[in-house]
Formats: sequence, C-alpha cells, structure tokens
Amino acid sequence: MTGRSAPAVLPPSLRVWLGPIATLAALVVVALGVLYAGHSEPGMVDARIWAPTADSVRPPWRYVALAMDFLGEPAGSVMLVAAAVTGCLLLRRPRAAVLVVAGVGMTVATTTLLKSLVGRTIHGDNLSYPSGHTAFVTALALVVALPATGRLGLGRTAGTLLVLAAALVAGAVMGWAQVALGAHYPTDVLGGWCTALAVIPAIAWLVDRTADRLADRMAERPADAGRRERR
Repeated sequence: MTGRSAPAVLPPSLRVWLGPIATLAALVVVALGVLYAGHSEPGMVDARIWAPTADSVRPPWRYVALAMDFLGEPAGSVMLVAAAVTGCLLLRRPRAAVLVVAGVGMTVATTTLLKSLVGRTIHGDNLSYPSGHTAFVTALALVVALPATGRLGLGRTAGTLLVLAAALVAGAVMGWAQVALGAHYPTDVLGGWCTALAVIPAIAWLVDRTADRLADRMAERPADAGRRERR
C-alpha cells in the first residue's frame, strides 16, 4: 500500500450503492442464520429445490460440479488466491493484492465462525450454514471486479452492475455445484453469497483507509525532517 496515488480498490463512485447492498446482505445472513439455527433438515424453500437435484447430477455435469468444488477446497483456493495476487502485483496494484488476501481471508473466517454459531448440519454432523465454498468464490470474484471497475473507468451504474454480475455468476456456479453434489442446502448457498457481499466492501474500504493514512504519515516525515534541518 504505497500512497494516495495508488488506485483505490473501492472506487468512490461505488460506495454509495455498495454500502446499502452490503448492509442488506448482512441482514439476510443474520436472518437465515436465526431461522435455521440448530436445524438438520432442509427448510421449505430448500425442499423444493434441493431434494430433486441433490447428489443426482450425472456425467458430464457431475465432473463440472466436482471441478468447481475443488476450487473451493484448500488446494484449489490457494492456487486461485496466488494467481489473483500475482496478477495484481504484475499490474502494480498493491492495494488490490492486499484486498485479495485480506478480503478472501476475512470472508472464509466469517463463514467458519458463523457455521459454529448457527450449528446447522447436513448429512450427520457436517456444519453447513453458510456455504464456505460459495462465499470464497464470490469473495474472489468481488476482489477482482472492484479494482477492475476503477481501472476501466466505469461510472457508478456500470461499475456496480459489473461487480454484482461477477458476484452473481461466481456464486451461482459454485452454488449450483454445492447443491448438485448434495453438500449444501440452497439457503446455505444464499447465506454464503450474502456473507461475501457483506464482508468484501467493508474490507475494501478498510484497505483504502489504511493505505491513505500510511501515505499521509510518509508524506509528513520529509516535511518534518526539513523543518528540523532549518533549525
């Protein structure tokens, strides 16, 4: 994070809309968590979607679902994060690289904490809410899309649509894989998607704010040193 000249990872034009969206997403996460706390069966909405498709997908689509699932596993996620960080550094976007690590890491940590707090299970004692795989992939899409809006010079509407579209596509594809493989209920997927939408804008704002403060301090040091020399 080197100076105010470094591009912001949360463009000012997007803050007006992403703030309320993140707040709404957080409320959805909490509401679903309260609704399904301690449950071990699909809810009414889950039963309509989950029962006919869970673990029933056949090749070749099953291979696609398994490939998507792998990307959310430790080995696959590390490769994706490493590729994203490398791309940010090659493009000389240090703030974006920090956002990838901090944003994705905080999203995964949040889902892990929520799973323990909510206690919803599937297939025995496997904690399921919210879906960590869906949250991870959605978060990764967001941390890539946010800086891209600034780099492309998109306005508020176009930039917000790009960010939401990236999150929707990534979340939908991974969510489909998780439901198709029977690993999660549909509402788990929705909770994971909303978790990423709630966490990433906040982390992006913190990255920019921290970077700007460090830049201000670094800019003040030469001025202070010059005053001391004149004395």
